[in-house]
Amino acid sequence: MRMKLFFAVSAIALAGSAGAIAQQAAPTAPVAPAAAETAHDRLFRLFEDSDEANLKRNPISALFRGDLRYADRLGDGITDEYYAAERAAAEQELRALRAIPRDQLNPTDQLAYDVFEYNRTNALRGLQADMLGLTAVRPINHFFGIHTFYPTFASGKGAAPFKTLGDYENNLKRHKDYVVFLDRAIGRFRQGMESGVVDTKLTVGNMIQQLDAQLAQRVEESPYYGPITQFPDSVAEADRARLTQQYQAAITGEIYPALKRLRDFFQAEYLPAARDGHGLVHMKGGNKLYRYLIAQTTTLPMTPDQIHQLGLGEVARITGEMEKVRQEVGFEGTLQQFFDHLRTDPKFKEKSRESLTQRYYDVGEKVDAQIARYFSTIPKTPLKIEPYPEFREKFEAGGSYNPGNPDGSRPGIFYFNAYDLPSRTTPGITTLYLHEGAPGHHFQISLARENEALPPFMRFGGTTAFNEGWGLYAETLGYDMGLYKDPYQRFGTLSDEMLRAMRLVVDTGIHSKGWTRDQAIQSMLDHSDMGRTDATAEVERYIAIPSQATAYKVGALTIQRLRKKAQDELGPKFDIRDFHAQILMTGSLPLSILEQKIDRWIASRKAA
Repeated sequence: MRMKLFFAVSAIALAGSAGAIAQQAAPTAPVAPAAAETAHDRLFRLFEDSDEANLKRNPISALFRGDLRYADRLGDGITDEYYAAERAAAEQELRALRAIPRDQLNPTDQLAYDVFEYNRTNALRGLQADMLGLTAVRPINHFFGIHTFYPTFASGKGAAPFKTLGDYENNLKRHKDYVVFLDRAIGRFRQGMESGVVDTKLTVGNMIQQLDAQLAQRVEESPYYGPITQFPDSVAEADRARLTQQYQAAITGEIYPALKRLRDFFQAEYLPAARDGHGLVHMKGGNKLYRYLIAQTTTLPMTPDQIHQLGLGEVARITGEMEKVRQEVGFEGTLQQFFDHLRTDPKFKEKSRESLTQRYYDVGEKVDAQIARYFSTIPKTPLKIEPYPEFREKFEAGGSYNPGNPDGSRPGIFYFNAYDLPSRTTPGITTLYLHEGAPGHHFQISLARENEALPPFMRFGGTTAFNEGWGLYAETLGYDMGLYKDPYQRFGTLSDEMLRAMRLVVDTGIHSKGWTRDQAIQSMLDHSDMGRTDATAEVERYIAIPSQATAYKVGALTIQRLRKKAQDELGPKFDIRDFHAQILMTGSLPLSILEQKIDRWIASRKAA
């Protein structure tokens, strides 16, 4: 899953050079709580204060939650001062948390305490000088970058609202922040050139192509111009004429020149200095960074070698299941020939974006008919199904999920990729929908966001291992729902499971064992029915965001193990709807904390 959120860009970048982080005075000690204030009250006051301060520092996060107080700002997110403020906030909040007696909290509050401590401790680690020195100077890439996030965000079809005259004015103000960010990114990349910490030539080349694609668009075709084509009735004719002129001027006089400056810098200065080796193993400090990222991503104390071996074992197991399907459908060739058959036979292709869209609609209807058997709470946020916009589809994965508003006023969107249809096959349609749509990320994200009893950081935060582990686990529910009776759709889910197993092997292969891009692509083609276009996009994603791809299998295996544990220990007392509620209704948890929660639930059900 890839949520197109600006704060996700900042999380990847951790921009701000290690040697130049601005020093700040120690924060003022918090006011002593009133004597009558309970530990619960103190804890939730801390959560509330932390959340409010975070929204001020990260205004785009507020806007994604439907909070428009800071809607005229995009935020800096790349300056020394910003990251110094983030570090100071984490330090202060940890001091305040540890002053609260945990043993005076009820079990649910203790869970919130533990998650908050985990989150802030890990955030603080990423803001230390040694980590910033490895991340600060690579603020964007072709997979997570403000240059691909912002066009959709500001297009009138993204999270930014365009319902009032004020919304249109705020967007113009955010454009200025966007231009400043792009120029500051150039400065960060130059710092990396000086320190010897640079990105890959492949990543830079992809970003140049992305920028070229945007610059080639006529102003009226640009996503930045989108709001002008859909004025609401509340905007008067005179304001429409003025805004049209101002938007055209902002695009031609500010945004496009800034994009061109970044593009020309990449081409003339940065590309020659970028590294040839694709993995972090080839980057100065890369081995240290990769070990840190693995721990952050999996939320478990795993090493790259452990993950690599786990992946090899899963690849072997899934290969055996694929062989069973090959025999079931009566294909007489080898498994590799069966892969080629699935890649090339016209019956596994869709001829148009419209027909592919209808296939996903059909799967959605089948899932909706059964979902109440497995879930006691259904999100009130609606789910839309649509292809990626054509201007960005070439560099996207096969699918992703973009969350809606917590109040249900803006739907969640399951995006699928319709680029280069001849290279895409249909057996994976069911499993992709289950992962990205319902009951995958749409349920996982929406149920947490809609649960106002949770503190904001649990409603809106989370860990990759939980999020993507749930998405992969949700794919397996297709067996329970009878959606894989068709052997080709069953092979499709095995293919996607194989993808997640291969990710363990390939991600670690690239970043800890020195695999090349071509070696990684060939490994994926050898063990799956993926087309070369999809395999290439996957590998280039792993190159851009190291370790993220390892989260899926690690998280899913954990949830599957916990379900089996609960079934074995509870027997007839086990209720799948209750189990799923325990997993989802307290938001995205670190896996170690999730296991503690499920153990407590099992014990309570036994005693009931």
